[in-house]
Amino acid sequence: MRFSCLIGSALACSVIWQAPQLSWGSSAEDEAAIRKSDEAYIAAYNKHDAKALAALWSPEAVYIDPDTGSEAVGREEIEKEFAATFAGLKDAKLEIKANAVKFLSPNVAVESGIARIIRPQEEPDESTYSALFVKREGKWLIDRVSEEETPVATAPPPSSYEHLKDLEWMVGSWIDNDADAQTTVQTDCNWTKNKNFLTRSFAVVVRDQVEMAGMQVIGWDPIAKQIRSWVFDSDGGFAEGKWTRKGDRWVIQQAGTVPDGRKSSAVNIIKQVDANSFTWQTVQRSVGGDVLPDVEEITIVRKPAN
Repeated sequence: MRFSCLIGSALACSVIWQAPQLSWGSSAEDEAAIRKSDEAYIAAYNKHDAKALAALWSPEAVYIDPDTGSEAVGREEIEKEFAATFAGLKDAKLEIKANAVKFLSPNVAVESGIARIIRPQEEPDESTYSALFVKREGKWLIDRVSEEETPVATAPPPSSYEHLKDLEWMVGSWIDNDADAQTTVQTDCNWTKNKNFLTRSFAVVVRDQVEMAGMQVIGWDPIAKQIRSWVFDSDGGFAEGKWTRKGDRWVIQQAGTVPDGRKSSAVNIIKQVDANSFTWQTVQRSVGGDVLPDVEEITIVRKPAN
């Protein structure tokens, strides 16, 4: 029996976890009140007192049973849900270990921690939880709860980081440093989960207006044993690149298709100057068989932190 079956729902999980950690400063008195509410919750649960449990929720709280998806709104319905849950639990006991309480505003707080359901002669059922508390008439009440079962330890997922780590310096926000130009290119580069890919979003800005934007994905091709990239722009063009390191430069052989269907090709050359700058040059350009002039080398700099 997961902790969410007992005290909360999966509703608003992303809202809880993505909420900004505003620096309101925690009141020792308020935090102590929330901890005391935890103790009351444990005591009510271990007595299988559905009415006492429901009283610890806000009047408008919503409980969603994660197993059935059924929704209970308000204390009366929540009490009925708990009563039905307890009917099949018998000797189960609840333990809660609250790790942190963060105050999002003077009257809203998020508590995170670990919950364990203990039954005789069974392995404890453990989950991590995040509980949203609201302060009503001087009392802290549960409004939403989200939780996830504690994952079983497994081998780390495969990662291509070893093959891509030489490009890690690209992570961050960048802009060309030609102060006199009316056109600038802004780029943001980040790792994906497990560091299997680098993603680079870019925008071409002309006189404060975005003329074109797009996305580049950089990854490791285990068959070709080579770094490759894929680019898609807002005009409908796309291209694929093959990366080769030559001394202090990266040479990218790129072939693509422009929006009208003509084939394109180019060679991009990147050179890291230092931790906060690199150069970019495009040569051997062609579209539909027509040769285009090279793009002179430009310097790209890291945007300063705000």
